[in-house]
Amino acid sequence: MMDIRKIKKLIEIIEKSDIAELEIHEGEDSVRINRYSNRAAPIHYNGPLTSPQAEPGSANPSKSEESAETISGHLIKSPMVGTFYLAPSPGSKNFVEVGSRVSAGDTLCIIEAMKILNQIESDQDGIVRKILVENGQPVEYNEPLFIIE
Repeated sequence: MMDIRKIKKLIEIIEKSDIAELEIHEGEDSVRINRYSNRAAPIHYNGPLTSPQAEPGSANPSKSEESAETISGHLIKSPMVGTFYLAPSPGSKNFVEVGSRVSAGDTLCIIEAMKILNQIESDQDGIVRKILVENGQPVEYNEPLFIIE
């Protein structure tokens, strides 16, 4: 995993320069910092699902993984590490619920990373079949967030 201090330093460099976008690769890890875009890059699912973080005291941590595998569809993954939010602010209506019809470009959630709120948008039309993360939970890069059919 890339060192968070390096990422923070890269953000500082971007803020002080005229660079619009920067992408760095270290082995299999990569980070892309874009000054102007909050839109998440489309990510297509091509492998087995990984289970979201189990809640403390959960009797069966593989339950979420099993239920996610029974639903087919397009997987939306987190493009970054941060905190997952289903609504724009506490007490507000969620962007989407299970069963919501979405169009490409519709906001699905917000991921807060380093005090920046990043809107994660659907990259296709469909119906939200599963929300794989609890509101307010931390998410990892490439962690499954939604299944859309």
